[in-house]
Amino acid sequence: MNINIYYQEKFENRHSNSNISDRAKMMEVIGVPTIDALINQTVPSNIRLKEGLKLPKAVSESQFLKDFKAIANKNEVFKSYIGMGYHDTIVPNVILRNIFENPAWYTAYTPYQAEIAQGRLEMLLNYQTMIVDLTGMEIANASLLDEGTAAAEAMTMLYSQRKNKDANTYFVSAHCHPQTIDLLTTRATPLGIKLLIGDHQKVDLTAQNLFGLMLQYPASNGEVYDYTALISSAHELGHLVCIAADLMSLTLLKAPGEMDADVVVGSSQRFGVPLGYGGPHAAFFATKEIYKRHIPGRIIGVSVDEQGNRALRMALQTREQHIRREKATSNICTAQVLLSVMAAAYGVYHGPKGIQNIAGKIYGLTQFVNKSLQALGFQIMNKNYFDTLTINVGERQNEVKLIAEKSKINFRYFEENQVGISINQTSDFEDAVSIINIFSELIGKQIDHTAIANNISWELPIDLSRKSGYMQQEVFNKYHSEHEMLRYLKQLESKDLSLVHSMISLGSCTMKLNATTEMIPVTWAEIGGIHPFAPNTQTAGYQEIISKLSEWLCEITGFDAISLQPNS
Repeated sequence: MNINIYYQEKFENRHSNSNISDRAKMMEVIGVPTIDALINQTVPSNIRLKEGLKLPKAVSESQFLKDFKAIANKNEVFKSYIGMGYHDTIVPNVILRNIFENPAWYTAYTPYQAEIAQGRLEMLLNYQTMIVDLTGMEIANASLLDEGTAAAEAMTMLYSQRKNKDANTYFVSAHCHPQTIDLLTTRATPLGIKLLIGDHQKVDLTAQNLFGLMLQYPASNGEVYDYTALISSAHELGHLVCIAADLMSLTLLKAPGEMDADVVVGSSQRFGVPLGYGGPHAAFFATKEIYKRHIPGRIIGVSVDEQGNRALRMALQTREQHIRREKATSNICTAQVLLSVMAAAYGVYHGPKGIQNIAGKIYGLTQFVNKSLQALGFQIMNKNYFDTLTINVGERQNEVKLIAEKSKINFRYFEENQVGISINQTSDFEDAVSIINIFSELIGKQIDHTAIANNISWELPIDLSRKSGYMQQEVFNKYHSEHEMLRYLKQLESKDLSLVHSMISLGSCTMKLNATTEMIPVTWAEIGGIHPFAPNTQTAGYQEIISKLSEWLCEITGFDAISLQPNS
């Protein structure tokens, strides 16, 4: 017996399962002696590489995880209160283990074939139902790529529905998240849409070339505006309105549908999906019934099978890129099935009361920070807020940043000498005190935290407060213990076909099979717990991953540069 002390299992052999015997049989059927001979017969010599690729030596699965952990450890996981549509969240363990880490869910084929996707279709129906209820709209799709993409799809849908076909100007509130404004700018240009970015309180609705408005709720600076009167005025002049809304806030705030918004978009990330340095995260898109033939993405509908049993199907699937070809400005088939399933499961597990309790805690801690900072003498720029405060710190912004980062805390820093703080589900009383202590240290003053904490109550105006119910369906009020939820998830899992059952014969742009080893780092805090706008000094690991991958892909493809967006 020969002993090889340098032996290591090959990653690709475990993953692809292409062994010598299988390859020999394939070569025999094809009628060639070797794979090299096959390549010689099929790939012209003038387009073949003359030398090998300059890539690192392949490593085993165990070595990959060691190496990757070393890279991930170069990231610094701070407590991030940056906000801007991204908030740290708690992934319930029953969902983490039985969906996020479960190949029966993450390898399942995109649910075009209803007969092998009833489990996922049911959870996507739950997602749609949750979104419809929270937004106060009439219909919702089963997710899109991300919030910015959903906002762009809303813009193009409203553009196609404009009454004045000469109108080409879309007003975008300056209080929308900056990354959303950037994406809208990119999407608007090839369509001939002109963006007008400004203060929604000063917009001239009588402009003849205006066709629609885009608003943020709550605004990116944390302010909660009631857009009811603005939307009413816009509708009188024939303009359509989209609101980008924070899903968690809608458990306590007036629903955008009750303001008569035409479209409501947003991200479901804070419903139990890790930050992951920006994504991917499932977006939602809700609108009025009259636009159901124009809504992007897919809609899950309830039907019956030939035996008369309840059956779910894809009721609507619109505008895929390969259909529109050169006219396409988006790829609607890039929905986020797995992540919308996670968000829906979060809603099922917590139920309406549980989510409201989470939102209440977030609001209460934000109010505690607000009152504490006011007691310290700081000017809070918000009149009304849910989870985000903007604080005027004068010329001392850099000092705040230094003290905060020393405490491993990230805030948002505006150009106007202001600091933004967004509270999230993971925040607790001690975290709030740590935030306040940064400002106490700045001015050398202490306050009585306990006295302020005992004086917290709901203070938003009645017109901004949620009065309507939501998520009253049985599914959201039944599976609140771990064993009940586990059984429900397993019940749905058994109704699907995935790679745990068999190979899937159809190809798919959304069928991205990753090895188990490659999936493990997704749940590491050093990978999943990083805010996308964390300073680059805290994301050295991510920068190394991005730069190395770009370098390798350029070497493989021969291109000079590679785009890695959207992040996935």
